[in-house]
Amino acid sequence: MADSQPVAIEAYLNRCKNAVEQFLDSLFVKEQRTDYGTLAESMRYSLLAGGKRIRPVLAMAAIEALGKDPIPYIPLLAPLELIHTYSLIHDDLPSMDNDSLRRGKPTNHVIYGDATAILAGDALLTHAFTLLSDPDYDKLVSFEIRLKIIQELSVGAGVNGMVGGQQMDIASEGKALNLSSLEFLHQHKTGALIRASLRIGALLGKASSPDFEHMDRYGQAVGIAFQIADDLLDVEGDAALLGKAAQKDQDRHKNTYPGLMGVEKARNMARHKLNEALDAISSFGEKAKHLRELASYIIERRN
Repeated sequence: MADSQPVAIEAYLNRCKNAVEQFLDSLFVKEQRTDYGTLAESMRYSLLAGGKRIRPVLAMAAIEALGKDPIPYIPLLAPLELIHTYSLIHDDLPSMDNDSLRRGKPTNHVIYGDATAILAGDALLTHAFTLLSDPDYDKLVSFEIRLKIIQELSVGAGVNGMVGGQQMDIASEGKALNLSSLEFLHQHKTGALIRASLRIGALLGKASSPDFEHMDRYGQAVGIAFQIADDLLDVEGDAALLGKAAQKDQDRHKNTYPGLMGVEKARNMARHKLNEALDAISSFGEKAKHLRELASYIIERRN
């Protein structure tokens, strides 16, 4: 993290992250004592391996900006992290990015083998919707709202979102994309789940139609800014801080923002997206303080 990053956002991130991780740590404990305990162990290995939890934290900040306490809604935000974790397990597989290190630890398939890693990802994806459809949460949020959240999450994660973007990324390796094609790819691969996080936060915060649109615009801009920051970290980052190999995008002939336009122009584009995000939430005033700080953090982070 950049030295200039305010201490306040670090404290906020840690507070939200700890609350999310406390809930995540409660999952799949009983399953470890069953015949499929190895699968549950594999799921927990990656789910609890660290990370910024930025997707549920963004949703929490959106709920907060709409005047509500986000803490009770963590069980309905945890599915964002389940799906993100499943995508990382599958991304790391030999048939995908073939990574042996993630968050400073051996990747899931290195420890448990390819087959169990695939099943762990499948199970995490499925359990996201088990949580969202659980009648235990009827008193917290109506099923009508939860159904809308299921729609947002499934679209953001599926063929018209993250998974579709991953396929575009694979298909474009070794090909030169123009800027509009690259942005379209990353609006799906990275941006769709981040955008869904803001839309889900808006639904839980009972946003008005205009406020929902503001959150959506913020999510779109932040999603692209996040990917540009990732691309820059792959070029300039320290593998020890990243917890994974650096300079891999170039080795795999992937299309990236620095590769297309150079490091400085990519950094300027990230700042432009930051300004778009900040403009989108200007009407929320002081209640969106953490959303503003998170947007800045996303382009300034070191890992």
